[in-house]
Amino acid sequence: MHSSFAPRRLGRVDWQDDRVVERILRQARTVAVVGLSPDPRRPSHGVARYLQQAGYRIIPVNPNVDEVLGERAYPTLQAVPDFIDVVDVFRRSEYVAPIVDDAIAIHARALWLQDGVIDASAAQRAVDAGLDVVMDDCIKRRHAARG
Repeated sequence: MHSSFAPRRLGRVDWQDDRVVERILRQARTVAVVGLSPDPRRPSHGVARYLQQAGYRIIPVNPNVDEVLGERAYPTLQAVPDFIDVVDVFRRSEYVAPIVDDAIAIHARALWLQDGVIDASAAQRAVDAGLDVVMDDCIKRRHAARG
């Protein structure tokens, strides 16, 4: 379980733990990108394109589009028929809680909340359910930093 590996700093979880980041990046194959935009100028698009080029399968989750980056889009995580390793969230913090509930319900292995996306209570629920969690960090930047 993730929680046994989570280091403590002043009694709080380190939401950007290098060991958790490495485990997610090494083990993941399929990344559902919640809030993936078809607009190449949007950060979600650039990150998803990078991950796709790095060999990950991207599953767009956006109810307003049919396809992004050549992949079929789904309106919700629960609508995705395939197993999802990582749920990568590009939504404002106030929308995170139900996304986390869906990530738990579909038995995703990990939850990644991008830069500026913060909901400690929802993230803790995910940890308690056994998911690896990274919050307020960029998956593209962390992957690129691996060398």
